[in-house]
Amino acid sequence: MSVALSVLDLAPVPAGGDAVTALRNTVDLARHAERWGYRRYWVAEHHYSAVASASPAVLIGQIAAATDTIAVGAGAVQLGHTTAIAVVESFATLDAFYPGRIDLGVGRSGQRRSEARRVRPGKPRTVRFWHERDGVVVPAPYDIGAQLRNPRLQAVMSTLQQPEAVAPDFGDQVADIIALLEGRYRVDGYEAHATPGEGTALRPWIFGSSKGQSARVAGALGLPFVAAYHIAPATSLEAIEVYRNAFEPSAHLPEPYVVVSADVLAADDTATARHLASSFGHWVHSIRVGGGAQPYPDPDTVTPLTPEQQEIVRDRTETQFVGAPDEVADRLAALQRLTGADELVITSVAHRHADRLRSHELIAKVWAA
Repeated sequence: MSVALSVLDLAPVPAGGDAVTALRNTVDLARHAERWGYRRYWVAEHHYSAVASASPAVLIGQIAAATDTIAVGAGAVQLGHTTAIAVVESFATLDAFYPGRIDLGVGRSGQRRSEARRVRPGKPRTVRFWHERDGVVVPAPYDIGAQLRNPRLQAVMSTLQQPEAVAPDFGDQVADIIALLEGRYRVDGYEAHATPGEGTALRPWIFGSSKGQSARVAGALGLPFVAAYHIAPATSLEAIEVYRNAFEPSAHLPEPYVVVSADVLAADDTATARHLASSFGHWVHSIRVGGGAQPYPDPDTVTPLTPEQQEIVRDRTETQFVGAPDEVADRLAALQRLTGADELVITSVAHRHADRLRSHELIAKVWAA
């Protein structure tokens, strides 16, 4: 195909498994992804969930050490839970060991959760998203704010910051990261230099899923934008439009650069793929209702979701690309045409590591054909 394909990995912990095995499986998948021709290998940041990618910088170092050429990065560091200097120093350290291979992806998840605590709960709203099978827009009643307002999620996430701490503005943090990298950072009029960090070629990749601040910041600062379609299919297309409209050329990026993510699962035949994906909705439901991902269920043992549960996850299950490799590739190509993406990044979750490996292998082969 004409655009590059990359991988976003959550290091999922399957039912009956453990975090240690999940992390080793991530490194194993990265080695295979490099061999199969994927351009990048990104790892997400999650906390208090049955996904093991809690410390992206540490995991990125392990992946980079186990591979030779593939770009490795974060998809994405949650700036609401850290500081600009901590991000710059950790990723510049990685870049010192693996120059030219480290991608610094950042997102505003921490800020969004802080904002959600100040928003009064409302009724689920009807959102609309692109349906990959027929190219039209279909409705899905789900309020993403309800997930952010989940009492358990708010309680456990509060531990990621010091008591009474307020997350800095996302745009200010991104600007601080750039200033630190370029050697022009000031604190109360005093120069402050990041070592390591200053003078590296690192530049942020901005991750977002709505037409809010992330898309506007990425455009205004001339940075690449990653639209998290796999998380929020209802709003990612709007985010891309906002980003392109706001884009101002920078010294490092003369034109907009859009990466779009997608949930996929391929197998040797359609029936097998659908069976392997039959527990995906259960996993998404645990995230949205339970306040955090539970161990990924075994498709051999799950019972069907109730109609009410299906409605809560329908936007995600209907925009997961599932099938034989040609089917999945065709749907990815359709998504790329619709969004004008310069690059696609896929996340493929399965209960068994062998099935996840096979999914990535099959997609890579047909995409390269």
